[in-house]
Amino acid sequence: MLIFRLVFGLLLVAGLLCFAAYVATGDVRWRRWGLVIVKWTVVAGLGFFAVIVLERLAVML
Repeated sequence: MLIFRLVFGLLLVAGLLCFAAYVATGDVRWRRWGLVIVKWTVVAGLGFFAVIVLERLAVML
């Protein structure tokens, strides 16, 4: 759980740094990278929470 939180946080920080680089330089490449990083971070987070919910459902059965 701690490793997931660390990776999740680092990916969000990386996305924010990409957006900051886009604002500083105006290069569209940085915005694209930021969107890709944030998109896949959110997808991974949703998958992680889905696994937690399924584990709790399995215990209830």
